[in-house]
Amino acid sequence: MTITRLDAPARARRLPSTGVPDGLVDAYRRPLRDLRISITDRCNFRCVYCMPKTVFGRDYAFLDRDELLTFEEITRIARVAAGHGVHKIRLTGGEPLLRRGVEELISQLAEIRTPSGDPLEIALTTNGAALGVKAAALKAAGLTRVTVSLDSLDDALFQRMNDVRFPVGRVLAGIDAAHDAGLAPIRINMVVKRGLNDHEIVDMAQHFKGTPYTLRFIEYMDVGNTNGWTLDEVVSSAEIVERIGAVHPLEPVGAIVPGETAQRWRYVEGGGEIGLISSVTNAFCGTCNRARISTEGRLFTCLFASEGHDLRALLRGGATDDELAAAMASIWGARDDRYSEIRAGLTPELREHRKRVEMSYIGG
Repeated sequence: MTITRLDAPARARRLPSTGVPDGLVDAYRRPLRDLRISITDRCNFRCVYCMPKTVFGRDYAFLDRDELLTFEEITRIARVAAGHGVHKIRLTGGEPLLRRGVEELISQLAEIRTPSGDPLEIALTTNGAALGVKAAALKAAGLTRVTVSLDSLDDALFQRMNDVRFPVGRVLAGIDAAHDAGLAPIRINMVVKRGLNDHEIVDMAQHFKGTPYTLRFIEYMDVGNTNGWTLDEVVSSAEIVERIGAVHPLEPVGAIVPGETAQRWRYVEGGGEIGLISSVTNAFCGTCNRARISTEGRLFTCLFASEGHDLRALLRGGATDDELAAAMASIWGARDDRYSEIRAGLTPELREHRKRVEMSYIGG
């Protein structure tokens, strides 16, 4: 996809008749609609592609509690972002359900309204370990929907991948508990890595076909610098569609809303659909409308960014909401990230030595 560069960073536009902000657009005129907030840098899994034990071992120094954004600070950022055009908040981690009192945070976020008076969509991505216990309380607090990371149905492989011997059955039970609690739609994300779990592509598709859940396959990405990513470990979305389609014919489905990360395919014979997130082989930078807030309050404008912008210093330094809004407008207005589009043009050496924040630090 070709993106036309503007001559100067874009700023917040205003509707001529009402003066109500129409939202921020960046240097490529991409709007800010989705804010992903990491609420903890800790996780109870040690997945090999995200938080390998070789790096995140017993001696790893996680953030102290006073370094984390408080729930009130998170809510304030979200409220300002809603005034800038954000419609959706996704809570991530680490594992967000490890943050004590997360239900209270969700309750605070559920009170926020957009300039048009609509509530925010509040989503959460989890490994599912605590979902069976927390699903009902999360729904009661105001959580709209949930996404569960699940990379294998084979219990031995799943335990090897999470590297803490957590059984897959408990995650599956948590997914059902979320459904029973009324959290919907529920999406299941599978990161596919060649030689590790790609033999389960069809099994995963068949397991979730005909259920209330939508399975999404994610190409293995070079997020961070600790997962040892190489291009030959990527299973392309095209190959995934081909493998599944050989058993259950598929046909493409159009996007529901602009900026969707997943390409949608449905089963010709019925039974639902799947999604493909193709950050490596079919980059969607041109429609990316997401910003990310790290656990201690740094604003990142790309999943593959090298540096973030410190909002916590503003929050704790006495900045007004107008000053916070102006800072966010300036950061987003200057945004020109498109790493997934330029990745293919980088040499392996440049990719290897380019500093990138870890997925566990800013969420997926």
